[in-house]
Amino acid sequence: MNALVTGGGGFLGRAIVDRLLARGDQVRSYARGAYPELADLGVEMLRGDLRDGHALDAACRGCDVVFHVAARAGIWGSYEDYYEPNVRGTENVIAGCRAQGVSRLVFTSSPSVVFAGADLENADESLPYPARHPSHYSATKALAEQQVLAANGDQLRTLVLRPHLIWGPRDNHIVPRLIARARAGQLRQIGPGENQVDSTYIDNAADAHLLAADALEANPHAAGRVYFISNGEPRPMWELINRIIGAAGLPPVTRRVSHRMAHAVGGILEFLHTALRIQAEPRMTRFLADELATSHWFNLAAARRELGYQPRVSIDEGLRRLEAWFRETGLRKP
Repeated sequence: MNALVTGGGGFLGRAIVDRLLARGDQVRSYARGAYPELADLGVEMLRGDLRDGHALDAACRGCDVVFHVAARAGIWGSYEDYYEPNVRGTENVIAGCRAQGVSRLVFTSSPSVVFAGADLENADESLPYPARHPSHYSATKALAEQQVLAANGDQLRTLVLRPHLIWGPRDNHIVPRLIARARAGQLRQIGPGENQVDSTYIDNAADAHLLAADALEANPHAAGRVYFISNGEPRPMWELINRIIGAAGLPPVTRRVSHRMAHAVGGILEFLHTALRIQAEPRMTRFLADELATSHWFNLAAARRELGYQPRVSIDEGLRRLEAWFRETGLRKP
């Protein structure tokens, strides 16, 4: 199989690339940065931006499947900052697939597309989009996944995955932010700490993507569908956070702030950052306060039934691997 991975040098993209190489597939990566370590593994490297339709068209040439993983993530920035890479970029990927005769497209979305600030418990794929999205990221990812689903047809079969809170060794997003704030003494438990959340160990997330690509070829029922992906092991949010930072040798978070207070502080900081044109992300936003204080865990029955998805690395095993990685890289505090 010839595969293109957008964002192949990123956390999830790299894990997908590794899985593809391990089973003997030919892999091409399209990313903004240079990743010589991928070239050393035999990956064909193409540099470019998601907004460059001509470059993406060329990147799709000769591919059987495209894994569209790259996106603008985060919780701060203008709507345009998110719309251009997430929506326009996805339009370009779809156009490239169609122009080059790519038969399968697997799109990486997020459960945040159905999050409205309240609890999501045992949520399944029937859950509708909210009337109003609480972040530019979730709003633009929802638009992008609707484009992908609408593009599904006989010539191009498409599928959307919504992995939740991906973490593990080489994470360059969630884990480093938690570690940095914990070391700076800036972490506070938001709310009573009993909210249950799903998360996804990186190997399981990568496995789900390959299963999705294979299902698009073997199972017509999977095309044009959305699937939640996680470890299927809901845990109290702050237990999970404390275990992740504990793997780095840091003490647990014990200081607390009420959900209402964190939400109010987030609103004030958002106003100040906007009014003063501060580019840096606020330490708290209303969206972040809601995410940290509410439950969000998902029903995986559809992914298990139609993709054959079965998480093979448990949270406990993942934490052991994360701690070992911290030790190997010298990131664990003595």
